[in-house]
Amino acid sequence: MGKIRFGIIGTSGITENFLKGATKVENFKLVGVYSRDMDKAKDFGEKKGARLFFDSLEKMASCEEIDAIYIASPNFMHASQAITCLENGKHVLCEKAFASNSKEVKKMIETANKNNVVLMEAMKTTVNPNFKALMENIHKIGKIRRYFASYCQYSSRYDKYKEGIVLNAFKKELSNGALMDIGIYCIYPMVVLFGKPENIKADAIMLESGVDGQGSILFNYKDMNGVVQYSKIANSYLPCEIQGEEGNIIIDKINGPADINIKYRDGHEENISVFKEADDMCYEIEEFINVINSGEKVSKINSLETSLWVSEIMENARKQIGLEFPADL
Repeated sequence: MGKIRFGIIGTSGITENFLKGATKVENFKLVGVYSRDMDKAKDFGEKKGARLFFDSLEKMASCEEIDAIYIASPNFMHASQAITCLENGKHVLCEKAFASNSKEVKKMIETANKNNVVLMEAMKTTVNPNFKALMENIHKIGKIRRYFASYCQYSSRYDKYKEGIVLNAFKKELSNGALMDIGIYCIYPMVVLFGKPENIKADAIMLESGVDGQGSILFNYKDMNGVVQYSKIANSYLPCEIQGEEGNIIIDKINGPADINIKYRDGHEENISVFKEADDMCYEIEEFINVINSGEKVSKINSLETSLWVSEIMENARKQIGLEFPADL
């Protein structure tokens, strides 16, 4: 198992968290940082131990000292940046939401396959050890009848929005909004567990900037249904739940499961939680590196099929609530 030399795109808070997680991963090595502003790339990168700095994406993508690139730019840039990196033979770990729409996701997958490199969506929930414990124990609750997930978090940027200052989180042109930012955390694990639903029904509260502030979606499967709710304009403290005929699995938080309990129909309970690192982005990095080193090309958990299905679901939901991005045109 060899070290993978990383370049990173983005110098925001999520990149900070990514690099904290990376300190737990033996085979991760930070080499380069890209920003449109060279001074910002150097200022950020030097503090993190990088030695190469770029204000040209093409130069970083073609750099022979870099094996893989982590993309943490605004959503609308994901596809074009990923494709540039993939075409230059770089493995790509791309933040969620993977791209603006399914057309872009298909192009990313096609490019990865053509260039024989690894492409993976950076969804941390499904590679969390507690999610693995959930998958190993879900049979205990019998036939599944409902999946319920809630992720509602009042955005720190919403106060500025109410003052008339529209920051990136609420900008339609950046392919943002509540669904793309945090609703995906509810949808992606459901698709990993149960596949693609037969149909959906979406509703949302739209903001004047053109994006959704919050929403809910109903999912129909053959023998079960799914319910998700998400918001960037209100909080919720509800846990998530998978309801079976023989019991229920209660998950403390879908974006980073730390405590998972099974409540059986006969009244007894079982805690199936395992240890989870606080800097839990380490697990997506480990999964990505393991796929590269194994030569398998595609993660069995955060698969490209799952990413495409999730993108198609969110695209369908956006059509129902009337949210169209410039990238869709």
